[in-house]
Amino acid sequence: MEGQADDLRARDSEGLLETVLALPDHLRDALWRIESARLRPVPDASAAIVCGMGGSAIGGDLAVAALGDLLTKPLLTVRGYELPSWAPAGAAVLCSSYSGDTEETLACYAAAEALGADRVVATTGGQLADSARADGVPVVGLPSGMPPRAAVGYMFCVATELAAIAEAAPAIHTEIDGAATHLEMRAEAVQARAAEIADLLGDAVPVFYGAGLTSPVAYRWKTQVNENGKLPAFSSPLPEASHNEIAGWEGSRQRLACVMLSDVDQHPREIRRFEATGELIEPHAAAVIRVDAEGVTRTARLLEMVMLGDLLSLHLAARHGVAPSPIQAIDALKAKLGSP
Repeated sequence: MEGQADDLRARDSEGLLETVLALPDHLRDALWRIESARLRPVPDASAAIVCGMGGSAIGGDLAVAALGDLLTKPLLTVRGYELPSWAPAGAAVLCSSYSGDTEETLACYAAAEALGADRVVATTGGQLADSARADGVPVVGLPSGMPPRAAVGYMFCVATELAAIAEAAPAIHTEIDGAATHLEMRAEAVQARAAEIADLLGDAVPVFYGAGLTSPVAYRWKTQVNENGKLPAFSSPLPEASHNEIAGWEGSRQRLACVMLSDVDQHPREIRRFEATGELIEPHAAAVIRVDAEGVTRTARLLEMVMLGDLLSLHLAARHGVAPSPIQAIDALKAKLGSP
């Protein structure tokens, strides 16, 4: 295990590995920061909306998965410049931007004001924090100094809290705290499993499949491999992919690997679809890898899978000799667009 960690650190000059492994601490710190922010209840909210991009948005998707059947009102994530046309005036809106300068999120912040929505902000600072403080909008301050995608624990916790203050779901602070302890106990096993999956993938392009709890996890794995590994990767949800994408494997001209993320709470027919889909894909794939979520609670299983995917992306970066932290292509695009 120590040798593998040394390999990961060789090109990880900015310490992303330690940041990923600090997820339990991030969860506990996030709960403290949320409590300190003293967010106001919005009991009449008809919906809860998370506005963000990239690593600042994934928390909303993960919150929906963790809360599952506990949700009694819509909780959705908006990635873009506008709120949905149907967004009600009484909605509770979280504007989440790690930097505080994400142009799409700033546009949604303004749109939420025009709508008369109750707003909450999660950020390290920037224009978003300045505007929120000037407007008297509560701010959950985030710690600076990490890549936005590494703040996933904070973004997840704030999104679940948005659901709680909107009375869309009960608060799950105790479950989150328990998940942090679970991750600490499982850290060594998760690191070993990440290295194993990286070995099984080799040089293949991964396609991640999830269902239910693991659907947003599959997307998280894809984006982490993209950003940290600087590699192509794809994701799709089941059962939808078994109605279309599965046919494309027959004509695959690339070396693709199928990675299926399963969970005990998946519908029995979804579990069967995982099995049957894997069997049909296997003749056309470099590998078919099944990964089972571990943990007693939905939140523990979800967050362990998030940590596992993050570690996998770092292993793939090390194997391909790239530094995981820099994202030059994204920075170049922002420069072209004249973004902050």
